[in-house]
Amino acid sequence: MKKEDIIVLPNKHLRQKSLKVHVVTDETTQLVEEMTNAALDWEDSRPHEISAALAAVQIDRLDRVVIVRSDFDDKEARDFTTLINPEIVKYEGELVADYEGCLSVSKVYGKVPRHTKIRVKALGVDGNELRFKAEGFLARVIQHEIDHTNGIVFIDHIKDDEKAFYTLDDEGELQPLNYDEHIKQNNILWD
Repeated sequence: MKKEDIIVLPNKHLRQKSLKVHVVTDETTQLVEEMTNAALDWEDSRPHEISAALAAVQIDRLDRVVIVRSDFDDKEARDFTTLINPEIVKYEGELVADYEGCLSVSKVYGKVPRHTKIRVKALGVDGNELRFKAEGFLARVIQHEIDHTNGIVFIDHIKDDEKAFYTLDDEGELQPLNYDEHIKQNNILWD
């Protein structure tokens, strides 16, 4: 798969809940490979960004499958961890607003409140149960991706906060967006 296979708003499938994967099969493994290829192709087209994670719904598959980059700091490290049927079993820490972008939301970034620590349960690509704690950026990324499996996009958390929206300039720096001009009247972001 290529970056063009990643669906973007206003595609209504991004607002649908994904279905639980009951058995991890070869088809699931193939889905993970397709997601990884699409995420890396997208990243290769962006000089200032990495593909931190991707949910299956973003390639128009309504399966509760998420891939999360194994190393956020090294763009050359191109491997991902697979989380099947991921769920947050406990929120911890405090709510902190920080910047997020999304492969399915073109040219809009936001300062989104998320918990700083979470406990997660999922299946790995081998079908075995995973339980782990995540904090910081990893916790943020996992919350963002689990939202996708529930039909929620990051902008839904900040849609009434005029100062929470940004765009990326040519140098890779975030710049505030004019809320009235770019967000409030934008029927691409909301129905």
